[in-house]
Amino acid sequence: MADQKHRILMVSDFFFPNFGGVESHIYYLSQCLLKLGHKVVVMTHAYGNRSGVRYMTGGLKVYYVPWRPFLMQNTLPTVYGTLPIVRTILVREKISLVHGHQAFSTLCHEALMHARTMGYKVVFTDHSLYGFADIGSIHMNKVLQFTLADVSQAICVSHTSKENTVLRSGLPPEKVFMIPNAVDTAMFKPAPERLGNDEIIIVVISRLVYRKGADLLVEVIPEICRLYPNVRFIVGGDGPKQVRLEEMREKHSLQDRVEMLGSVPHAHVRSVLISGHIFLNSSLTEAFCIAILEAASCGLLTVSTRVGGVPEVLPEDMIVLAEPDPSDMVRATGKAISLLPNIDPQQMHNRMKKLYDWHDVAKRTEIVYDRALKCPDQNLLERLSRYLSCGSWAGKIFCFVMIIDFLLWRLLQLWQPTEEIEEVPEFTLPRHQDEEIISNFN
Repeated sequence: MADQKHRILMVSDFFFPNFGGVESHIYYLSQCLLKLGHKVVVMTHAYGNRSGVRYMTGGLKVYYVPWRPFLMQNTLPTVYGTLPIVRTILVREKISLVHGHQAFSTLCHEALMHARTMGYKVVFTDHSLYGFADIGSIHMNKVLQFTLADVSQAICVSHTSKENTVLRSGLPPEKVFMIPNAVDTAMFKPAPERLGNDEIIIVVISRLVYRKGADLLVEVIPEICRLYPNVRFIVGGDGPKQVRLEEMREKHSLQDRVEMLGSVPHAHVRSVLISGHIFLNSSLTEAFCIAILEAASCGLLTVSTRVGGVPEVLPEDMIVLAEPDPSDMVRATGKAISLLPNIDPQQMHNRMKKLYDWHDVAKRTEIVYDRALKCPDQNLLERLSRYLSCGSWAGKIFCFVMIIDFLLWRLLQLWQPTEEIEEVPEFTLPRHQDEEIISNFN
């Protein structure tokens, strides 16, 4: 473990009260870094009435800046609009390193840009996979290339994700680390009593959107119900594809065999998982998939599409993989049903405790922070040379954007000198030696 203690600002549009893989990652990583003695502050946008400064479990401080989500929980891109508030938070909290999360996040990209302008070291974690052919991916890849042109170090959650990020951004592979997600095994435990196999319950918990394979479920569920009369489905989650699933249930008269729960609060996910035997993941793209870890920790056998980094997540005897094709997913589900008598939920949970641990993730992330902080400082001209290499036209545009950002920062320095920004007084909350991370977000 590193001896040097850092002051870290985590930045992303995705955080509590929203729930998902990125939100969980930031929360658990922050809690473990706090336990290791580092100072951690989170910056995200306002969610409803949740605005201003809030404190969470373990003294985790969160700035909900007064920006409202514009599209898919992302803030409207402003390029320079976030500079004053990012600067104020960095100075007030005496931050030494900025850690941005998720390529989707507008706030993340802008905060990393401003932090580099001000001379801070930055680390970026990529949680998603992107293609190279469609217009959306081409645009996103160029934005990522701009952000990562001057990043100190980068982290990906799987080897597949690392290859994808290196190809998209042009980053040298030696600057990109692979650190997987983990699971809170203290929260996700199997049911006290093992379920009988007279009725097989398949659980689906996912955002019901195209990327998560909701259209596949519409074709897979009726066929499985036809082939296996003792199978019942529990579907948790909401989204634009929820209507299609409800129509499928009506069309095939499966109201008594497909239970639609709607949105499931994170605190209730375990209670849904332990009511089933098999967890079904139909994602079309996935860099890692924390939901698979949570299901396996609860003792469920997983059936998943063979996409992205999913094959790296679990050992072969804990998951049945299928191509993202309805017939192959039905075949894989049938194979999983035949394997159920050999599955011991408690043994699976004990294996997960050894395989994935947030404290291990935090210690590996510390190493990345240490390497980032050892990167040599560079002046504006040295940094601009990196942006010029991003393309004949794009490089010039990127340089222009960074020069304007630098000038605006200098104007802010004149208008409100750093010495006039009040620093936050240091304090620590009393903690017990044996305190465990509380997974119920406050």
